[in-house]
Amino acid sequence: MAAANGVRSVWVGQNGLLSTPAVSAVIRNRIGADGAKASGAFILTASHNPGGPNEDFGIKYNMENGGPAPEGITDKIYENTKTIKEYFTAEDLPDVDISTVGITTFGGPEGPFDVDVFDPTEDYVKLMKTIFDFGAIQKLLTSPQFTFCYDALHGVAGIYAKRIFVEELSASESSLINCIPKDDFGGSHPDPNLTYAKELVTRLGLGKQAPDSEPPEFGAAADGDADRNMILGKRFFVTPSDSVAIIAANAVEAIPYFSSGLKGVARF
Repeated sequence: MAAANGVRSVWVGQNGLLSTPAVSAVIRNRIGADGAKASGAFILTASHNPGGPNEDFGIKYNMENGGPAPEGITDKIYENTKTIKEYFTAEDLPDVDISTVGITTFGGPEGPFDVDVFDPTEDYVKLMKTIFDFGAIQKLLTSPQFTFCYDALHGVAGIYAKRIFVEELSASESSLINCIPKDDFGGSHPDPNLTYAKELVTRLGLGKQAPDSEPPEFGAAADGDADRNMILGKRFFVTPSDSVAIIAANAVEAIPYFSSGLKGVARF
């Protein structure tokens, strides 16, 4: 559809994986091989609901500023769906291997058309390094006195957890659980809460049964598209509002991005 309707280039995260926050970073910061930036992005996601062929599936649209389309835009899109009579497709284009990074160029009906498959973690990691002190975090995560567990609930956060915690911050991969993305989230409900993140909850000493070993000091989980989280401590749960309050209270001293001051906070 993109090629048939005059789109010059489509960017796709390798293996079709991109978190919702990473999509925003890509829109705002990534420069394509032709020097162009993205005009917007479609995110195909079940979010924090059960996903797969027989479960939930949704479409988000982010604008060129990286943020979600406002209601005024989505309302106009919906109105157009009620009047559209036809749409164009370029059915003769061959399939593209989205498991391999690289650019594939076609001669589309409207002219040259590129499919650019890129590393979905690169732009997000670059952004995170401008916000957080990776050196200080690495020192903490590699300390023998500190242990943690991160649960991606088989969502897209798994690829970012491996890249950031293991490759960038030198943490042990054994600290990560359920970090292989699956199209149906492993048949589970990828909502990071005390009900559905059962394995993490048990490991942190909050389950009905005692854990097999001493709980780690810190735990966290993300939803399917990695824009929601849950924070746990050893044998205690941190409510989302308290999590934001802790960040706000320590932001200026602990987060380089906010070193000049914190202008506001919000919890959605």
